[in-house]
Amino acid sequence: MKLGITGATGFVGKRLIQAATRSGIEVIAYTRDPSRAVGGCVETRGFSLDKVPDFSGCDGIIHLAGENVAGLWTAAKKRRIHESRVLGARRVVEGIRAAQVPPEVLIAASAIGYYGNQGERDITEESPRGSGFLADVCADNEAEILAAEPLCRVVRARIGLVFGEGGALGAMRLIFKLGLGGPVGDGQQWMSWIHIEDAVSLLLFAARNLDIRGPLNVTAPWPIRNADFTKTFARSLRRPAFFRAPAVALRLVLREFADELLLSRRVLPAVATAEGFGFQFPELTEVVFGNL
Repeated sequence: MKLGITGATGFVGKRLIQAATRSGIEVIAYTRDPSRAVGGCVETRGFSLDKVPDFSGCDGIIHLAGENVAGLWTAAKKRRIHESRVLGARRVVEGIRAAQVPPEVLIAASAIGYYGNQGERDITEESPRGSGFLADVCADNEAEILAAEPLCRVVRARIGLVFGEGGALGAMRLIFKLGLGGPVGDGQQWMSWIHIEDAVSLLLFAARNLDIRGPLNVTAPWPIRNADFTKTFARSLRRPAFFRAPAVALRLVLREFADELLLSRRVLPAVATAEGFGFQFPELTEVVFGNL
């Protein structure tokens, strides 16, 4: 199998390439700068919002490219987030249309932000979309991706918070090591997470499994409340976690992005479970953080 991966130099993309090559999959890495090394003997090609990508020879595409949503949501930042998702998806579909032999499958990254704030409700792939900026971005992104369905099998991977070396956990690790970690808001909101190894394994599982199509929640089977995450992470680092980030202070500093940290989403990977995917890290324990 020859797999094209966009966003190849990103947090998930780099680990996905490693996992794919270990399993004998030939990878073509798509990046903004094809001369940039991605590791291993991997062919690189260009990917940008201004040009139709060359997907010739690809049996499947995993599309991960997009602006990082973390950070202060200025008007310019929000515009980059939206354009990178919507225009990026459009270019991917155009590339599939342009290929003499289209790939058999497209797996496109979306996010659990699609579901908005759901409180205590269980969320599966059948749950409706929510409201808010990220929900709108995810919906617009997925609408573009759906245009590929007449050409190939399409999977919309709604990815949760990915725990791995680097990424969001890297920034949190520094804060907690300084003894400044603590719950966000009241700490009762649900966090839907997944270990990086399970995330890349599930994406590759979906690429091979012909029965998986449509939305796919890329999350662990056991979500965790923010307060419990805080305690577990602090214990793994042998640090206290006394400080609490009040909602008012978060909104003052991070503005609209703060709401994403306060929303509650109890997302369950119903499709992955039904298809028999085996999670290596189904529960968030200190073992998870010790493995990173």
